[in-house]
Amino acid sequence: MAMNLRSVDLNLLVALDALLSERHVTRAADRVGLSQPAMSNALSRLRGLFADELLVRTATGMQPTPRALELLEPLRQLLRQVERVLESDAGFDPAVSERVFTVRMSDILACLILPLLMARRPDAARVGYNILHLPPAQTVEALERDEIDVAISMGLDHANSIRSHKLVRDRMVCLMRKAHPAARGGLTFERFIAQQHMKVSMSPTDLRFVDEALAERGHRRVIALNVPHWLLVPHVLKTTDLLAVMPGHLATALIDDGLRMEELPFKSAPFHWMMYWHRRHDQSRANRWLREEIGTVCAGLG
Repeated sequence: MAMNLRSVDLNLLVALDALLSERHVTRAADRVGLSQPAMSNALSRLRGLFADELLVRTATGMQPTPRALELLEPLRQLLRQVERVLESDAGFDPAVSERVFTVRMSDILACLILPLLMARRPDAARVGYNILHLPPAQTVEALERDEIDVAISMGLDHANSIRSHKLVRDRMVCLMRKAHPAARGGLTFERFIAQQHMKVSMSPTDLRFVDEALAERGHRRVIALNVPHWLLVPHVLKTTDLLAVMPGHLATALIDDGLRMEELPFKSAPFHWMMYWHRRHDQSRANRWLREEIGTVCAGLG
């Protein structure tokens, strides 16, 4: 039976999104500014609307039904699209807008970019930024699903629906503790291969610009430690004989008196950090403003 859209209250869909996210009536009520009885009433109406329990009580708390899980992603896409319609993009003014932009970047890229980006934001401005760090494949999916406004990464494999723009030229370098024995007399290829290494699991650069280059020469690194975040790297390197390969701009941001940077002892092509966005936002005034802000601050990185 077709559902009569005139009978659907958009606020019910907002309540459903909160309920499916929190899986708890009181927390969902707090999330959207309703009282607990009002949220309970909304859940009852939603159950009638969809002819499904949606959330059922179990020993481990409320759990979504298969129908609820099926609704989750289409519901979020619908609510995002409604928000876009109501935002009146044509009248976007960064001086008065309360828009919160969602941007994908790694923790260390955030260290490089965010201070400069926030410095350009007037004290009285209400524009905000929500920063996410997603693996490369999930980044492309998030752009397609309109979950993020732009992404800063490199080498993403994407369809024609995703646009890209070069931000900063970079190269891979090697970072190690200052007194590392492998650096005495210069870091040779033999010394590089003989050492144990640490790497960042979500980095898209290592495989393409280091491991593939080494594989062409019949070699591979011994990875002793794989970590999820760049900011862990300097603390580990200072107290071990591990090496870490990373983009030069990131190494420059991390290096201090206890660390040293060496050029790689083998050929590795330079690359560009890229900005990605979905073509649906090509003419968006708000998205274009965001891209211009990021482009301006990245131009200052060299």
